[in-house]
Amino acid sequence: MDKNTVIGLLLIFALFLGFSFYQTNQVKKQRAAQEAQMLEEMEKESAESAKTLSLDAQSDTARTATPASPALTPAQRFSNAQVDDRGDYTVETSKALYRFSKKGGYLKEIQLKDVYRYTPKGAEKEPLVIYEGGSNAMAMKLMLRDQTEISTADCYFVANADELVVDGKHNKLSLRIYPNAGADSAQCQVLDQKSYIEYLYTFSNDDYKFDYQINIVNMEPYLYPNRRSFTLQWDAQPKCVEKNYDYEKNITSIYYMDNSDEVENLDERKADKKDFTSPLKWVSFKQQFFTTCLVTKDVPFTSGTLEVQVPDKKEAKVLKDCSADLDFEVSDLNKGHFDMYMFVGPNQYRLLKEYDNKLERQVPLGWGFFLLHWINRFIIIPVFNWLQAYGLSYGLIILILTIFIKIIVLPVSYKTYMSSAKMRALKPEIEALNAKYPKDEDMMKKQQATMSLYRSAGVKPAGGCLPMLLQMPILIAMYRFFPSAYELRQQSFLWAEDLSTYDSIWDFGHHVPLLGDHLSLFTILMTIATIVYTWLNNKLMAPTQGNKDQQRMMNIMMYMMPVMFLFMFNNFASALTYYYLLFNLLTFLQMWIFRMAIDENKLRATLQENMKKPVKKSKWQLKMEELQKQQAQMIKQQQQAQKRK
Repeated sequence: MDKNTVIGLLLIFALFLGFSFYQTNQVKKQRAAQEAQMLEEMEKESAESAKTLSLDAQSDTARTATPASPALTPAQRFSNAQVDDRGDYTVETSKALYRFSKKGGYLKEIQLKDVYRYTPKGAEKEPLVIYEGGSNAMAMKLMLRDQTEISTADCYFVANADELVVDGKHNKLSLRIYPNAGADSAQCQVLDQKSYIEYLYTFSNDDYKFDYQINIVNMEPYLYPNRRSFTLQWDAQPKCVEKNYDYEKNITSIYYMDNSDEVENLDERKADKKDFTSPLKWVSFKQQFFTTCLVTKDVPFTSGTLEVQVPDKKEAKVLKDCSADLDFEVSDLNKGHFDMYMFVGPNQYRLLKEYDNKLERQVPLGWGFFLLHWINRFIIIPVFNWLQAYGLSYGLIILILTIFIKIIVLPVSYKTYMSSAKMRALKPEIEALNAKYPKDEDMMKKQQATMSLYRSAGVKPAGGCLPMLLQMPILIAMYRFFPSAYELRQQSFLWAEDLSTYDSIWDFGHHVPLLGDHLSLFTILMTIATIVYTWLNNKLMAPTQGNKDQQRMMNIMMYMMPVMFLFMFNNFASALTYYYLLFNLLTFLQMWIFRMAIDENKLRATLQENMKKPVKKSKWQLKMEELQKQQAQMIKQQQQAQKRK
């Protein structure tokens, strides 16, 4: 290849490279121009779209056109939007009329039959409605597959009957909600009739209790698959139905039984809250004479939170704000169930005991002190129920019951009186010792001489105190029984229109500190009787060894106590103050009988004969005398040391 040929080839290659470079630049320019044109067109379209949307928004503001495909609310995704939310589902038994809310499916209101709220004397009786005005609600929290949380309180329930009168064949109310299996649109709702959550209520015609079963059927495609735990949210505001609002409010609270079968309650006087990580078998919202219990059957609640608040709603007659979040589990989302029953009725010991779940522990009979509730359960209540079966008036029943109690404690009362009579018989000897040892410095010697006198005469000074202490549990047991006895509710006697509350004979029209806004006649009579009893008892008591100032102070204290009773018992049940009045009157009669039956002159002669006999001292008495001598010797040495100074 010669030189010219090589130069020609290089020129051709250079031309080829130049042409290729030129062509590449042209293509890039064309592409850049096309992209700029496309970008400009897109900006124009966006501006036109924004303008169109703005015009549409203005047009929507001007008119009320419905969007073509709105998104479903959580409740619409799991509800029946076609249910008419007006009215309620009603169930009627021989005991009560129940109203269930269509929206939420919960028990909304209960009207007890043949039971009335408190009405003033002469006024027309009003039926007793528990949780009136929507003051009770219950709902389940659900989590859907997309982890959206909804509440059954927002869902409309379909019932098998709008009205159910319970008889032998018809006793079930089924309330169901179905999931929406259609498109994500309110206009495309297609309810899956094979999948549902059901509240199944089963009633007995002659019972305050009804079964409550939550059924979850074929819900695995709709509920969150990893969630087998549900929460039942129960909120209520019990309202006052008795005469004494303050008393009813102060004993309204939440009661519960845990997995150790112990029945407890939240604080009755103030706000309280308690969280549970252990199982709960039942929970109740308890008022003075009525209670609403939610009781599990085979499987308890796994955990929960109970809370009670004290509202400032006296005008609305709200007693407490009660809430319970109760957790439970189901094993299968396609055929799961949780079984419970509800009791809505009187808080009556005899009735609640029939259900074998310690529901009767809600009746305050002194459960904290074993002796008190034993006396009430095994003595007072059986005798009271036995007398009640004869159809006697409750005023007469309380009188017979008081006589019965006085007969039971008669041996104790007799022993107390005999101890006091023996000490009165030794009155001359006691006065002689007081004259022999008049100074305070001789107090120890006087005590030793007095004890020696009692011992030689065969008198036990403590013999009168111990029997009196044995009567105290009975008096306290009655203090717990009468205010909580449902049987006394709205039962009249003499001037008392309701033995379960105070018998007002004078309404002040305003609040008086420590006394209230009224004056109770039975309380006044009880106070007078107690003062008279104190006066008689002081006359019959043996002379004391203290100085006159101490005796005077003791007498003042003894008379102050009955006056304090007037303030303490003025707001209590008239049945209780009537019982204490009868107890005092029967005590007067008993003291008069004892005084007539016991000849104190003969008793004194017997004691004088005893003093002539040698007294055999026990080891304990010898030891006590030795201790007294040592104490007297120490006092004497201290007095001598002070004189030297």
